[in-house]
Amino acid sequence: MAKTAKHHRCIDCGTTTLRWAGRCPSCGEWNTMVEEAELAPLVRAVDELDLTAMPVALSSIDLSAARPVPTGVSEFDRVLAGGLVPGSVTLLGGEPGIGKSTLLLQVLLSRASRGHRVLLVSAEESAHQVRLRAERLGPLPSELLILSGTDIGAAVAAVTSSRPDLVVVDSIQAVAVGAAAPGERRAGGVPGSATQVRECADQLVAMAKAEEVATVLVGHVTKDGSLAGPRSLEHMVDTVLSFEGDRHHALRLLQAVKHRFGPTGELGLFEMGDQGLNRVEDPGALLLGDRLTGVPGGVVLPALQGRRTLAVELQALVTSAEQAQPRRTAVGLDAGRLVMALAVLKVHVGLAVLGMDVFTSVAGGIRVAEPAADLAVALAVASATTGVPLPPDLAAVGEVGLSGEIRQVTELPRRLEECARLGLERVVVPASSPDGPDGIELVRAATVAEAVSRSGCGPGPNG
Repeated sequence: MAKTAKHHRCIDCGTTTLRWAGRCPSCGEWNTMVEEAELAPLVRAVDELDLTAMPVALSSIDLSAARPVPTGVSEFDRVLAGGLVPGSVTLLGGEPGIGKSTLLLQVLLSRASRGHRVLLVSAEESAHQVRLRAERLGPLPSELLILSGTDIGAAVAAVTSSRPDLVVVDSIQAVAVGAAAPGERRAGGVPGSATQVRECADQLVAMAKAEEVATVLVGHVTKDGSLAGPRSLEHMVDTVLSFEGDRHHALRLLQAVKHRFGPTGELGLFEMGDQGLNRVEDPGALLLGDRLTGVPGGVVLPALQGRRTLAVELQALVTSAEQAQPRRTAVGLDAGRLVMALAVLKVHVGLAVLGMDVFTSVAGGIRVAEPAADLAVALAVASATTGVPLPPDLAAVGEVGLSGEIRQVTELPRRLEECARLGLERVVVPASSPDGPDGIELVRAATVAEAVSRSGCGPGPNG
């Protein structure tokens, strides 16, 4: 019999230690180290190996089995390049309360309304709670089945007996292998531990392949936005979806981080409403609909989110510092790049911003982390500092270097097309930019000082 070795593993990042520690030495989270028993590795005998599998010609592989089946939720299918492939395993990650369960319940309702049998394994909510939410989303078709429980064995048995076309497990951190008796510790650790997550995911992947049933797993994320549990979970599944958004705003973004059956980078946009998640027909109208013109510190940025271009309003507010250390606040922006932009404005433009409190924000709950936002940040801060509003039909995009130069960005033609569609007539771009579409005037600038001068919100290149 194989001997067991005791060790402790972090349920957030999967790091192992020989002794218990109050704080994980890798991710720094507190009280996440749990004791686990791991079987010593066994050596498989030669006579146990499966020698029946033989290689075949790649050209003889039938692709019909890998065709996606639409779910009926258009933005969800858009991200998945058509829908869910039978036998595939998809991991959907997002913060608690962002709407993951609501989105997948809408997918289940849509598939069930088309006559497909679907199953929801609800390990976090009771069946009564799920029905209350489902009734707000629409009629309840008879093909929608639910299993409320945390035993992964019962979930696999339910799939085998009912043979659904689609299974959703909500969530992978709540299910576990084997039910523990009252007062006894569950073998393999508590639900959500690294061992349990790996074992449950392994059984669900095997079940999906054997039964040819599309399976979606719901996963929680940590404070830094990464999926909780071992990183190996992302390698076990076929698709990893990220569901993001500010819970204080209605906009939600769905994006494929990994997809074995199609390209990644496609973006799905939803708006949270009383009747669930609705498709956003025109994101530009939603993000710029409440924009105030003629106010210093505001500028439009054509940001790239996946394969889609979103025109967002970037705002800045500059006030006198009331403390010895000036404040730097960046909501939806990279705080490090904001500090860099302030230094460039001080050194190369001559604006006294280093001793001021600077607040920047991307309106609408969108997060923009790309360097292409540097120029818009610089112009918004310059406008807020001088008190001179930028023209309402002006947008800006470009990466700013430490020497004050403006560098080229990716997918500039697509960004300019979105600006033209929204009626923006002028765009401040790097000097090396190619010509834009009809109706767009390109304001080319080689340096930040030149861009500030040509936009009319600050001093010229020579001060």
